[in-house]
Amino acid sequence: MARILLFGQAQFGRKVLEELLGRGHEIVAVCPPPDAEGRPVDPLKAAAVERGVRVAQRKSWRGDEAAREADAAGADLGVLAYVTQIVPSAILDAPRCGSICFHPSRLPAYRGGSAINWQIIEGRAKSGVTLFRPTDGIDDGPIYLQKEIEIGPDDTAGSFYYGKVFDAGVAATVECAELVLAGKARGVVQDETLATYEPLCRDEHACVDWGRSVQQVHDLIRGCDPSPGAHARVSDAVVRLYGSRISSQLDRGSGGAVLAITEAGIEVACAGGSVLLAKLGVGGKKTAAAEAATALGLRVGSRLGRGI
Repeated sequence: MARILLFGQAQFGRKVLEELLGRGHEIVAVCPPPDAEGRPVDPLKAAAVERGVRVAQRKSWRGDEAAREADAAGADLGVLAYVTQIVPSAILDAPRCGSICFHPSRLPAYRGGSAINWQIIEGRAKSGVTLFRPTDGIDDGPIYLQKEIEIGPDDTAGSFYYGKVFDAGVAATVECAELVLAGKARGVVQDETLATYEPLCRDEHACVDWGRSVQQVHDLIRGCDPSPGAHARVSDAVVRLYGSRISSQLDRGSGGAVLAITEAGIEVACAGGSVLLAKLGVGGKKTAAAEAATALGLRVGSRLGRGI
């Protein structure tokens, strides 16, 4: 049995907590982000409270006071399971065996907080998960463990994470923790010549250019699904696009033209083909594309323009 300091959040952090406890490890503290006003209690925090595990939350983990609150020196291992806060090396290196961190790509490619989005946007067919020893850099520490995962041609950022990465990532995190604790893990330095870093995927990256190839449009829409949501414009309304499928790979009309509206969705022309969109989002509400098209006044022959 080891003493583990766990940083993390959401269902991923909760599942890692449960798996570590189930293997008989002691969790010295759980460190989720601060509570967000008006939002439900983070699942990791809720699970820790339910099990009587100490919870420590801070806006910043820098400084001596933060290090004392984390009490990392009293742990055998630090585990970072879906962490968005910066944890300084003073805390990361304090446990007897240091710390491990989960990342949803095969590092050193796709460093950064939107790794899944960008792998899909750029049309990658293979991804993976990495467990590494974190440093003060961005996803650049020695690699302990990697697993490869295929990205399906219609996987979205959401379906890929929840359907493929989540379980594999939890299992790999727990496997890596036990390897490190047993002294069986050997860190491999990342090859910086292969490193890539992508920014957080935001609205500025999610605007659809209907003049691009059908594959590029499809990849952008699914890579931004569900967040931030690829967007286009219908008159004065910004419309979010979800549930993309390639409908045709033959030229069907000028980019952005609505070719068909059916119960399955709306078909929109791109360069060299068309995509079928199952759902549209307007004003924060996501509905079936055909229903949204009616509300927006879209008809066959209408045109979707560039978004924000």
